[in-house]
Amino acid sequence: MAAMAGAGRRVVFFPFPFQGHFNPVMRLASALHARGLAVTVFHTELRSPNPADYPADYRFVSLPVEVPQELVASEDIAGIVTAMNASSEAPFRDRLAALLAEGEEGGGVRCVITDVVWYSAQAVARDLGVPALGIMTASAANFRVYMAYQTLIDKAYLPVVQEAHKDDPVVELPPYRVKDLLRHDTSSLAAFADLLRHTVDEARHSSGLIINTFSAIEATNLNQIREEMSIPVFAVAPLNKLVSSAGTSLYGETQPDRQCLQWLDTQQPGTVLYVSFGSLAAMDPHEFVELAWGLAESKRPFLWVVRPKLIRGFESGELPEGLDEAVRDRGMIVGWAPQEEVLAHPAVGAFFTHSGWNSTMEAISEGAPMICHPLHGDQYGNARYVCHVWKVGVELDGDQLERGKIKEAIEKMVASKDGQEIRERMNGLKIAADKAVNEGGPSHTDLVNLVDLIKSF
Repeated sequence: MAAMAGAGRRVVFFPFPFQGHFNPVMRLASALHARGLAVTVFHTELRSPNPADYPADYRFVSLPVEVPQELVASEDIAGIVTAMNASSEAPFRDRLAALLAEGEEGGGVRCVITDVVWYSAQAVARDLGVPALGIMTASAANFRVYMAYQTLIDKAYLPVVQEAHKDDPVVELPPYRVKDLLRHDTSSLAAFADLLRHTVDEARHSSGLIINTFSAIEATNLNQIREEMSIPVFAVAPLNKLVSSAGTSLYGETQPDRQCLQWLDTQQPGTVLYVSFGSLAAMDPHEFVELAWGLAESKRPFLWVVRPKLIRGFESGELPEGLDEAVRDRGMIVGWAPQEEVLAHPAVGAFFTHSGWNSTMEAISEGAPMICHPLHGDQYGNARYVCHVWKVGVELDGDQLERGKIKEAIEKMVASKDGQEIRERMNGLKIAADKAVNEGGPSHTDLVNLVDLIKSF
C-alpha cells in the first residue's frame, strides 16, 4: 500500500461536538491542510460531520461517547463535559493507538490538536508519546478567567448572588465587573471550577496553545497567558478570513436558508438589522414576544434567525398575533442563515447578537457593529469587551429583553451620533482583522510558526 499524501505530516483533530466549538477547529484543520498537512478528524457519534463537506483526503474516525440523556436535558454544562471526557478516554486511546500502529502507511501522526475542554484526550495523547496542542475556541480573556477561576471563588466574586455587588470591578481581571464573569447557573460552581482546573492543567502540559483571537484586540491578554503558561501560544484568528466557511451547519439539523441573501439584495445598503442568537442559546417565551415586538416597533428592516428550540419548551417559534401585519415587507424570518455571508452583505448595518465568541469574531471581521444581549457563559464577558473596551457595540440594559429597550438600542445604533462613532471604530477593527491575516500580519505569522512547530515534532 502506498503512503498517503502528506505522509509523515498527519495531524489528528478532535473538535468538541457543539457548533461554537466545532467550527473553529475545522477551520484550523482547513488552514493547516492548505499548508501541506494531512488531516484526520476524530469525532463523537453524538453529532457527526458529513465527510462530503470536506476534502476527499480527510480521514474521519468515529468515537462512541455515551452521556445519559437526562444529563444532556439538564443543561448541566460541567456535568455534560466531564461525563464526555470520561466516556471518550478509552475509545480515544484505542483509535489513536490504532492510527499510530499504521505508521507511515497511515500518514505518520505528528501531533494531536484537541479542543482544550477535551482534557482527557490531551492526557492520553501525551501518554502515547504524541505531542498534543489545545485550541481555545473562545477568547484569550476567557482563558484567563479559566486560569483564575478558583481565585475568583476564593475571593468571593463568585457565585454572583448579591445584586448590589454585580457592578463591582474584578480587580484581578480588568475590565471585568462581577456580572461579566463566566458562569453557568445550571452547573454547580464546584463542578464547573473543577472542569476548568482540569482544562488549564492539561493545557499547561501541552506542546502549545492555539487561541481563536488576534493581537490587535487582545494583545494584553495574550501576553499575560504567554507569561503565565510558559508554552508556545498562537493567535490565529479570524479563522473565517484565513479559510472558507466550514461546510456543515448544525450537523445537518438545520440547513441555512440562502433565500435570505436574495432578500438582502433588495434592501438599501446598511439598513438591515441581522438578529441571531447562535446555535445553542435559548430564551424564555415572554422574551421572544418582547424581541418580536421590539423589532416590529423599531420600524427598521430586519433578518431574524428563529431556529428550532430557540424558545425554551418549544420546538419552533410561533410569532405573536399581529406581528406578520406589523412587519410585512420589512422583515424576514428564517430557521438558519449563512451568517458569514449575511454579515458581509452590504445591506446589513448591525448585528443583534447573544455575544457568542464566533459571532463576535465574524462581526468584527466583516465590520458589523453589534447590539449585545448575552445569555450565559462567556457571553457576558464578550459583551463587556465589545461595548466597553473596543466600543463597537451597544449593550442592552437588564437581564430580560424588553421591547422598549430593544427599540431604544436599535435607534442608538442606526440613528445617533454614538452609533456613527461605533460604526467608525468597527471599521477600524475590520481593517485590523484584515491586516492580521494578510501575509506578514500577526495571525498569518503565528499560523506559519504553528505549521513549523508541527513539522518539527
